[in-house]
Amino acid sequence: MRVNKTSRARRRTAVGLSVVALTAGVTTAAGPAVAETRDAPAAAAAADCSAAYKIEQKLSTGTTWTMCWHYESEAGLVLENVSYQPKGETKPIRVLTSAKLAQIHVPYDDGSVEYDDLTGFGFGQGLMEMAPGECPGGTIKTVKVPDAWDPEHPNVKGLCATTRSRGHAYRMQGDTAGKVWQEQGKDLLVYTVNQVGWYEYMTEWRFQDDGTINMNVGATGSLSPADYDAGDGRGWPIGKGAKSYATSHSHNVFWRLNFGLDGSSKSKVEQYDSVVSPPAAGGEAPRNKTTRTKVTKELAGDAKNMRWWRVVSTAGKNKDEHPRSYEFVPGATSKYPGRSFTKHDIYFTEYKKCEQFASNNIRNCGTGAGKSVDKWVNGQTLTHPVAWVNIGFHHVARDEDQQPMPVHWQGFSLAPRDVTAMNPLTPPELADQNGQVERGS
Repeated sequence: MRVNKTSRARRRTAVGLSVVALTAGVTTAAGPAVAETRDAPAAAAAADCSAAYKIEQKLSTGTTWTMCWHYESEAGLVLENVSYQPKGETKPIRVLTSAKLAQIHVPYDDGSVEYDDLTGFGFGQGLMEMAPGECPGGTIKTVKVPDAWDPEHPNVKGLCATTRSRGHAYRMQGDTAGKVWQEQGKDLLVYTVNQVGWYEYMTEWRFQDDGTINMNVGATGSLSPADYDAGDGRGWPIGKGAKSYATSHSHNVFWRLNFGLDGSSKSKVEQYDSVVSPPAAGGEAPRNKTTRTKVTKELAGDAKNMRWWRVVSTAGKNKDEHPRSYEFVPGATSKYPGRSFTKHDIYFTEYKKCEQFASNNIRNCGTGAGKSVDKWVNGQTLTHPVAWVNIGFHHVARDEDQQPMPVHWQGFSLAPRDVTAMNPLTPPELADQNGQVERGS
């Protein structure tokens, strides 16, 4: 633990804004800061980076994930040129141009402090060394941390890439006695651990063999002993009696996703809403109708029951001639209404290179541009949409949070929708069962 954990303010040193220039040829480095581009040629390789910064994993079920990585002084791990190739596809399918954390905003319930952990309090510099047991069966890559807390020791064994089983990918017995179709799913797991004050954040990217991408942040470490001073309604008693009230607070985590479906940035955004109506005359059950709204302008979106969004490719279709897309599937969230940028669940903004962080954006976007994502939604037409996802967690401490604190997770998924014509894990014996199947009499 760092010795700067002495107060609620955490006595964290603000992050410097300089970026260490790195050479692509070295094996121990932050990785090449590949510039985001508006378009990547559709015929380009799955990942355009040297071997030192490339993660490529063929899972036992036949799916291959490929991506580049580099490490930034504020955002930490950045994944780029993320591609997915299930069995049956002749070439990789590009999904994301870049993906990274865009902020961890931490306001305390008593109003005394709030933090922007990425751009204000050293998230990137806090990359932690991992022991081999923390990356079972995988590889721990060494990262050169830009603006490291200890300039004499910037190299950290802090990036794990490994595989894990997730249980059933599917199971089907149907009407065939004695035959069970089942597959045990496999994932590529990429993650880092970053320390900010008393907290240690586990940033996890999980790539499933069925094309799903799960993005999660887990908070662990310790409760700050300097925060045992809250009153009723602002905290929870920890330890014997009711003397030490740990101050409640929120973790508002933002992700920034720059899509590159099928190698093009020119994606479309769509919103879907379903409405349930009473049964029609003579009907047996309520009716449900789903409508599509094309999102053509920048949007600050609010989640509602039976509402969802997807990003749709304009450059590629699956073998059924349906446009490929990815659907946003949010996890559990507690929306924090205290700041304008946390009042919405998802944002779609037109790409602008300087817009990198959801709050306390330290890049220069010009006079009057604003420092948070809500200020960038101003009616511009979407031709190159960037998605910003906000998932909140209200942390009301409990006795079980000490010591050490169990990981509490928050995040969301990107689910493939029509990326492939069938389940990419379909066994060969069922490959003809696509759409309406003609059955013999």
